[in-house]
Amino acid sequence: NAGTEADVSISVYGERGDTGSRQLLRSQKSKKFLKGQTDIFAVEAVHLGCLYKIVIGHNGLGSGNGWFLDKVVIKDPVTDLDYTFLCHRWLDQGQDDGKIARELPVTDASTFPGRQELELKREKTWAAEKWKFQKGITLQFYNRLTHGFICLYPDGRVDALGDKKNKYGKVFSMWMYA
Repeated sequence: NAGTEADVSISVYGERGDTGSRQLLRSQKSKKFLKGQTDIFAVEAVHLGCLYKIVIGHNGLGSGNGWFLDKVVIKDPVTDLDYTFLCHRWLDQGQDDGKIARELPVTDASTFPGRQELELKREKTWAAEKWKFQKGITLQFYNRLTHGFICLYPDGRVDALGDKKNKYGKVFSMWMYA
């Protein structure tokens, strides 16, 4: 259920202007925007120079309109350059942050290679783990020094001494990287 039947539009921005919103109508595939599929579209426009961002989204209409977009690659026929715009997020009112349009900056592979991929992985990890920090959740961490549990309560209190015999505590290892 990662594809969409909604109408998808894109705006491409470059140093010489933008295309305005263009609906992506005819893919080289018989059915467009299916899960795991790469769709190819021809978009006619004046040459925009170096591209720096796109805005892509859909109208939210149709059954199964939510869409998981991995990335967009634009091939410039004038300069023979490829511009990559990483998304790796949902465009869905019921998923992720609820947005059905996204502004995506160009990925510049020459500076900080892999930086945007790393940021996307960080965001994906946070999306999977943020439930732990919702209202009403008590977090417990095992303290190897005291052999007790450090508790972070929903009201903001912290019990750093912790109960060594907390029957709800789980012992686990946690590594945090910044």
